[in-house]
Amino acid sequence: MKKNIVLFVLFVLPIVAYLFFASGVNSFITLPTITKTIPDVNPNWKSLNGEAVTLNQKITVLGFAGENLMDNSGNFFTLNQKIYNNYHEFKDFQFVFIAPEGTQPQAERLVKELGKISNMSGYHFVFASKAEIQKYYAQLKLLGKLDDKAGTPIVYIIDKKRNLRGRKGKSVQGAPEYKEGYNTTSAADLHNDMVDDVKIILAEYRLALKRNNAYRKI
Repeated sequence: MKKNIVLFVLFVLPIVAYLFFASGVNSFITLPTITKTIPDVNPNWKSLNGEAVTLNQKITVLGFAGENLMDNSGNFFTLNQKIYNNYHEFKDFQFVFIAPEGTQPQAERLVKELGKISNMSGYHFVFASKAEIQKYYAQLKLLGKLDDKAGTPIVYIIDKKRNLRGRKGKSVQGAPEYKEGYNTTSAADLHNDMVDDVKIILAEYRLALKRNNAYRKI
């Protein structure tokens, strides 16, 4: 009898647990939309390599770098380790930071430093005047504000249809919850919330891709 119980615990329970969580993925709750169809990045705002950057058909982590990129380099490194390095191999995933004109040398230095530990092919800086950045940010209809250097430590998740995604409604514990972005100064915020939410949105698109492939085979 004891032998059967031991075998059940060692072999059957893990399989049951796996099936439980695997089935949960198929009924995954999607990440709520905070703002529908935000404007795309202005095509006249060029990146470090002189090319235009778009949010279309990309899952984007969008940030506003401000004027003091190197002073805030710790935030970039934390975000890089917690999020970018884990998901940059997903071909439609990118980081886009909007920064004021004149900060190109700082951005180049930061990209070079991050490039020592990461493949930076999905990491973009684009540049505009502070007034243009403030105007663009206002179109996102957020509760927060940019500082006088046109920056914020908060980053945002944008889906392939340019919808701003986050949290609203109730948490797992049943408490009211609203989150439009993720604070890069908080390792806990990135690790506990943003990691989970990026997983959710990537799972949405992986599931949609599998369904589309299945329909094509019918």
